[in-house]
Amino acid sequence: RCVVLRFLKSPLNQNKTSEEILHHLQNIVDFGKHVMKQFFGENYVHHGEIIQLPLDFVRQLCLKIQPERPESRCDKDMDTLSGYAMCLPNLTRLQTYRFVEHKPILCIEIKPKCGFIPFSNHVSQEVKHKVCRYCMHQHLKVANGKWKRPSKYCPLDLFSGNKQRMHFALKSLLQEAQNNLKIFKNGELIYGCKDDQDCASDWNELAHHLKPFFFPSNGLVSGPHCTRTIVKELIHVITMTLLSSTDTCRAGDMKTVPISQGRSYCEASAFNKELVRNGKHKLESSGLPRGCLLYKTLQAQMLDMLDIEGLYPLYSRVEQYLEEFPEERSTLQIDGPYNEVFYEKLLDLSTEDDGTVAFALTKVQQYRIAMTAKDCSIMIALSPCLQDECSEQRPVVLTSKSRFTFSVSVLDLDLKPYESIPHQYKLDGKIVNYYLKNVQAKDDPVMSSLFKENEDCTLVLHKV
Repeated sequence: RCVVLRFLKSPLNQNKTSEEILHHLQNIVDFGKHVMKQFFGENYVHHGEIIQLPLDFVRQLCLKIQPERPESRCDKDMDTLSGYAMCLPNLTRLQTYRFVEHKPILCIEIKPKCGFIPFSNHVSQEVKHKVCRYCMHQHLKVANGKWKRPSKYCPLDLFSGNKQRMHFALKSLLQEAQNNLKIFKNGELIYGCKDDQDCASDWNELAHHLKPFFFPSNGLVSGPHCTRTIVKELIHVITMTLLSSTDTCRAGDMKTVPISQGRSYCEASAFNKELVRNGKHKLESSGLPRGCLLYKTLQAQMLDMLDIEGLYPLYSRVEQYLEEFPEERSTLQIDGPYNEVFYEKLLDLSTEDDGTVAFALTKVQQYRIAMTAKDCSIMIALSPCLQDECSEQRPVVLTSKSRFTFSVSVLDLDLKPYESIPHQYKLDGKIVNYYLKNVQAKDDPVMSSLFKENEDCTLVLHKV
């Protein structure tokens, strides 16, 4: 059985006691088991279990992996003192059934980010009702030097359910992977985030890895045509698996937030801009199948019903209450336990503020769930199978020359910290202000008036 060990990490010189580490890990397991499984379904969430390992083994393991840790992660210490760790399935492998280990496995990890535009009337800047958070944030990240250029990926295209838009979104992710896309072969990373990447050479290398999966008979000629064909096949397979439903379990008792409340497109999306340039004005939004993981992810994200601008005053109300009654923190379950009682309190979707701490706390907890869903990763594991090997119990996706059995899982489901809300509030202001000042102000004002939902496209001619 192929498993992953996860150790708690903490900032340098901030070592926790063994009891604190055990409690923290237990909270992570309970949150996945009692809360996120209710949103996503049994087959998609793998909460793992806590194990205790010999300290000598942990120290040796730490010494072995330390040189391979990315520099950006070395500001945190791996816990080598408690011996506690989480044991999780390796999600780069198939999860749906027992499989033959020698079969090659391809795994695509996607961090889709937030798939809707705020519909809250608490939003103070109109641009937030038109341009999604991800597209605005790209410009600030480039300005701060995190990336060299903005990605053309827009989460609303991926979450649209429209295959043309989804294909465009996935192609954009493959062109600028950033932290949002990784590809593994037999558990080893073969494609991921390189900011200075030459897309063409990287795609050729990727195609070389993928060719045996998609064209096993090797009948396709090499060269640019071959690379484009293989990338196209990969995008098709990812789209079909994302739209599939591999979980018969009903996702909890959540009343769903009407997706129609949110705008179905983002004005900054490169796909939309291309439509405008081509004189098209109507965007088809096919909608997501209710059972697929993208739909469930979007529903959890849309628990952010008030936007951070509407949420922040409620957070301040809870903070004020805790200042007066600090002993109530455990009763309010801010730091857990994340059990069935915690989940039940999330089911109230009312947005009418009655002025109580209870209402404020419910919205704060729902926001934390939404933020978790906005930052989760989707893992798609694929393994080639012959026609006679594919039974009805195994989900299968077809390409032009091959067929795959697959599993879809979700990970990175640690609950976002209560203490991070002020940071999110400040960051939201920074993202919007930078976009208004440096991007929207420079855009052609005619462009935005050309593209309005449910309105005919108007051609505006200027004298030259």
